[in-house]
Amino acid sequence: MDRSTNRARLTAWRIACFASLLACGASLQADHRIQLTVDTSEADAVLFILARRTAGEPVVASDWERLFGSEPYRRLKRREREMKRAFEDDEFQRFVLSDTLLKGARELEGTVAAWKRADLEAAARRVLTYLPSQSRIRAKVFPVIKPQTNSFVFDVQTDPAIFLYVDPALGAEQFENTVGHELHHIGLASVAGEMDPALKGLPPRARAAAEWMGAFGEGMAMLAAAGGPDVHPHAHSSPEDRARWDHDLANFSRDLQSVERFFLNVIDGRLAGEDEIRQKGFAFFGVQGPWYTVGWKMAALVEQRYGRETLIECMLDPRRLLATYNRATTMRKSNERLPVWSPRLLRAVRARPAGAAPSMQR
Repeated sequence: MDRSTNRARLTAWRIACFASLLACGASLQADHRIQLTVDTSEADAVLFILARRTAGEPVVASDWERLFGSEPYRRLKRREREMKRAFEDDEFQRFVLSDTLLKGARELEGTVAAWKRADLEAAARRVLTYLPSQSRIRAKVFPVIKPQTNSFVFDVQTDPAIFLYVDPALGAEQFENTVGHELHHIGLASVAGEMDPALKGLPPRARAAAEWMGAFGEGMAMLAAAGGPDVHPHAHSSPEDRARWDHDLANFSRDLQSVERFFLNVIDGRLAGEDEIRQKGFAFFGVQGPWYTVGWKMAALVEQRYGRETLIECMLDPRRLLATYNRATTMRKSNERLPVWSPRLLRAVRARPAGAAPSMQR
């Protein structure tokens, strides 16, 4: 590619970036409960620098000021420092100027362009149908080009932000699904005040176990992001991700029993303090471990048997998910034998099934 072609491409990229800046901050508010903003300013700034390098132009101070002054970058830096991780502008500058990043510039550019076309409003509306009516979704979505490949939610209580690592392997539909998953967490967090009173009165250890049951929200978010129990949670994922999920879901019985042992060990005081409890509990997250697979299968069965409103009732008190799942297994017509949570565990956390009457579904 000659220099004139590179310059033409850089000019086109300048126009695209300007259009993106005009759109940046536009909220998607078809539903009054949704306040969703997509901000690609950090990714655009990095791609502009890469376009300069490709065109043989020097990277100037204003290019770095634009990058380091973007809201996604500033909040990423704050988050990493709160996590006690090193994060310096000079180090990030070296990352942006690396040959490795330059080689992937074309793919990164295509990925960001595809993500900008994603219908996140539709994802948010889909997720709202899996949330209590009083829930709100208020979030900023930050696609970011950065050294670490993780994606995460930050500052949920004050100014919720979803950071998505720009991964060329992640198509627009999978991007929508990933954002939808996180939006479910944010929407549920908006009604957290209604969830806490349900656990008052439990002995401290039983309350700790009941609070960990909230981690099954990962499985419920998988269900909500997909749009229903008949949609594969990885319908738009790579074949490898889908095969991994299917493999792990096949271990449902074993994993349910492992998680129950964890709950009972918390209740019985067999774990030495909060640090050991956290270590054991976080081990069930994995890539998409039992908090996801066991949570998804329980939620799917509850929705299939009793309807979505009953499932939403379980979201406000995760103990009810376990008890309602147990009840659903006794009414299931399939020949599949499913494990159940022990009466001892349910008694310890005072779990009772959700109160909605069974529907005629399946």
